[in-house]
Amino acid sequence: MSNNKHIWQFSRVGGVNRVNLESGKDLLHLGELDQKLWTALSCPVSGLEIDHKTLALIDGDNDEKIRVIEILESVKWLTSLIRNPDELIHKNTSLPLSSINDDSDLGRSLLASSKQILKNIGKPDATFITVEDTSDKVAIFAETKFNGDGIITEFSTDDDNLKKFISDIVATVGFVTDRSGKEGISIEQLDAFYKNCENYVLWFSKSEANKEILPFGDNTAEAFSVFNKIKSKVNDYFLRCQLVEFDPMSANVLNSLTARFEIINNKDLSSGMEEVAGFPIAMIEAKKALSFSSGINPAWKMDLLQFKSLVFDSNGTTKHELTEQNWLELQSKFSVYDAWMMEKIGNAVEPLGIQAIRGILSSDYKEKILALIDEDMKLENESNNIFLVDKLVRYYRDLYTLLNNFVTFSDFYSLDSKAIFQAGSLYFDQRSCDLCIRVTDMARHNSMASVSGICLVYCDCYSKSRNERMVIVAAFTDGDVDNLVVGRNAIFYDRNGLDWDATIIKIIDNPISIRQAFWSPYRKFSKLISKQFEKIASSKEQEVHSVGATHIEKSGEKANKGINITIKNPDKEIPEVNTPEPPKPAATKPEPPPPPPFDIAKFAGIFAAIGLAFGAIGSVLAAVVGGFLKLIWWKMPLVVIGLILAISLPSMFLAWLKLRNRNLAPVLDANGWAVNAKATINIAFGRTLTHLATLPKNSRQSYIDPFKKKKSPILPILVLLFSILFIAFCLWFSGYLKKYGIG
Repeated sequence: MSNNKHIWQFSRVGGVNRVNLESGKDLLHLGELDQKLWTALSCPVSGLEIDHKTLALIDGDNDEKIRVIEILESVKWLTSLIRNPDELIHKNTSLPLSSINDDSDLGRSLLASSKQILKNIGKPDATFITVEDTSDKVAIFAETKFNGDGIITEFSTDDDNLKKFISDIVATVGFVTDRSGKEGISIEQLDAFYKNCENYVLWFSKSEANKEILPFGDNTAEAFSVFNKIKSKVNDYFLRCQLVEFDPMSANVLNSLTARFEIINNKDLSSGMEEVAGFPIAMIEAKKALSFSSGINPAWKMDLLQFKSLVFDSNGTTKHELTEQNWLELQSKFSVYDAWMMEKIGNAVEPLGIQAIRGILSSDYKEKILALIDEDMKLENESNNIFLVDKLVRYYRDLYTLLNNFVTFSDFYSLDSKAIFQAGSLYFDQRSCDLCIRVTDMARHNSMASVSGICLVYCDCYSKSRNERMVIVAAFTDGDVDNLVVGRNAIFYDRNGLDWDATIIKIIDNPISIRQAFWSPYRKFSKLISKQFEKIASSKEQEVHSVGATHIEKSGEKANKGINITIKNPDKEIPEVNTPEPPKPAATKPEPPPPPPFDIAKFAGIFAAIGLAFGAIGSVLAAVVGGFLKLIWWKMPLVVIGLILAISLPSMFLAWLKLRNRNLAPVLDANGWAVNAKATINIAFGRTLTHLATLPKNSRQSYIDPFKKKKSPILPILVLLFSILFIAFCLWFSGYLKKYGIG
């Protein structure tokens, strides 16, 4: 137990003693307040109507939960940097520079950083700073060469060679984004670039030391590409020639393309060269060389001539055909080049060219870039303070609001504000429900929310403009439940005024008001009678359909017995033909037994029992009516009122017990809160959370309804006549009873 002398103020709100945070001193001593007196001990970071970035800053361990320790640390940090903590109570959205406490080193740094931010965004003369000023980091660092993040851009130097060098690194090994929003490089990109350059030069130097690697000089790469393209076709050609040498009779079979030509005969061959490319590259003979000039498949002619130009013509060698031996030698030469290519490293910098890469490795660019990075890192603390200014401004604006929804629920129980868990208002059935909460875990709501005692309506909401969906739960705390049906549509307005299409998906039925509870027994009785009449009507309808169908079937059977058909034509009349009667199906059921004979004694006994029942009912009614008529006239209304209360009072009493104990805590706990005290919604408070439709003040209303049902004078006359006859009967019946000494 703390021995501090701070005097706390408490208020009895929602059935619980809640602390009042009314001054800066209350915030300074918040750590001394017993946690058992806090309304909540934990709340989620997401799904609340407060700046998510502020909550993320308070969430020091990044576990998506805000707990008491994190709240206390945030309050302590903020109050140490503000001259007058009383300012926090006013919920100001902008922080005056004069309010920053510069008595400490951190305070002086944050004040200087605040002025630097305002200068960078074009407000050098401003005397206050806002979240909007500190949020746009790109604007803050846009015109700065160095900003303490260890990233250098082309704008960090005036040397054109270094600008080109930085651009080459970005183009080859990638970039990181500077705080100014520009593409830049850090030590990681610089080291990766030089590593690629060194590896590429080491690999390329092997081709200079070994001439066999590039047998055709600068044409080797292109020649190797064409070689790979024609390799399978040329190998196929020489293999076929070997088969003919092995079996001369196979030449006709291997050269026969008649069937394949018949397939493409009717096609436009200029657009169907893919099929022609599937044919052999040339006709075969035993030990025949592949000619470069004649007998070549048109689909491969250009590739073969290009290969000849790159491999033979470039060396000044005149070659008209390719022998199998030549082909094997070429394969051997290209295998050395292929092995060298497989060893290639440093590919990323290859587009720069070997000469440029060697020039970079021999320059002092790396040392100059490292010097620029060091110069940028000297501003790390100053730049980090800019981020701390953003934290300071956010805490200054939002922390007291969070306290009013964490330490105490004063925003929830206030008529002038809304709690951070209230997502908006649901409009349905001529009322608006202000207690609407985002649902983050439907499974937990299914298991916990029902114990709240609140009438809860879950809605699936969709915003077409934002293409987003969410589920909300709305508390209905006034009105009635007659029109609450799953599947009905409503409109939800979020705290920003954006409308969402809402559809009811689930209802947790609980009492809404005493008025609803008063009529509840009569509505239940009315529904019961209605259901019984519907059942009777439905059974009678089915009975009528069944009897009608039976009669129709019997009539059809009679009509089908012996059909006379007469067919006439202009020349001759055909006599009538009697169709034979179809055989009757065998009986599947035994005939029902004959009805029993009429028993006069049994019939008389039934009537006697009915007579006794009516007599008993009449006696009870006579006693009730007689007793009622013996009362003094002013007592009669009291009896009627008592009868009504006897029916409605139990329902009203049970509703009153539930309404005064409605608790929001289970609903919030289902969303990840740890509520430490009741959040009661009594009857009076409930009326402030659900607003029924009312006409505006000074409005005019016409009571003439053109579609109102016309009143008939016959019905009131009949009611009046029946009432008079009933009273006369009661008076006569009362005299009759007295005359014969009954009752």
